[in-house]
Amino acid sequence: MTNSDHSRRNAARAVAAGALTAALLGLAPLAHAAPPATPAPPPAAGLAEARDAAAAPATLDTLARFFARDGAIAQGRAKPRIEGATVPVYTLAPEFVAGRDGAAVASLDFLASTAVAADGQRASVWTARTGGDWKVVNIATGDDETRYAAEGARRLSGGTVFREPQINAWYVQRGDRVLPLDEDAVRAIGAEGTTIDAYRARVHRQYGDKLPGSTYAKKGVAGGFEDNAGNTGNPVAPVADADRTATAAPRGDDGSPAAATVAAAGGAAALALGLGTVAVRRLRRR
Repeated sequence: MTNSDHSRRNAARAVAAGALTAALLGLAPLAHAAPPATPAPPPAAGLAEARDAAAAPATLDTLARFFARDGAIAQGRAKPRIEGATVPVYTLAPEFVAGRDGAAVASLDFLASTAVAADGQRASVWTARTGGDWKVVNIATGDDETRYAAEGARRLSGGTVFREPQINAWYVQRGDRVLPLDEDAVRAIGAEGTTIDAYRARVHRQYGDKLPGSTYAKKGVAGGFEDNAGNTGNPVAPVADADRTATAAPRGDDGSPAAATVAAAGGAAALALGLGTVAVRRLRRR
């Protein structure tokens, strides 16, 4: 047998072994897929309405209570304000994970505005379209959403900044490239990033058996893709080892995110601030 014949046989064995491994895992190997579609951006009017909702007097009053939790600052001295642009927040899409040809890497989840207190505390105000209007659905500590949107624009202008909530990672994607924006993303795909095909293969391998309708999702185990509130199919972040995790916002009848209760995780207790109906929580990194 020639070296060439031996190499071809080894290559064939490797392909067969890969297919067998995928079959044993219940995941079909992904073929080279079409370039992903670009997620539809929110309308300019929606961004303006969302910012108005974030800056409304009732929201600012809620923010003052939020910043004053645990005695961080006196509520009357918090003097919160909305700073900078309101940005769309995209989340890893189940259709992309499933390997659907041409599927966008992420879908619009909510809009975010940064609030700043007089003592420098920062929070992210989430707004979602419900009942035809954009309303505040959550307040989260920090400013990840607007900060990573700015960093993504700097690193890959015109790209889609999105999050993979299962591992609390942020990326920017444009064309064939996916670049990391935080340490969790660097651990997942490396400091130099990866191709869209390689990223698709990775998330398919990680979450392909956890999509809506799967045995995993039916068990209600957090960390995969679940039908949150019965109809979203959005990713749900794991409830452990994440400093800024939240359940995905439930969807309204038109497919847009629906209102959720504003809550903040502070040790074992949550401070409910009373803006909606469905609890959202956030845990600190252990």
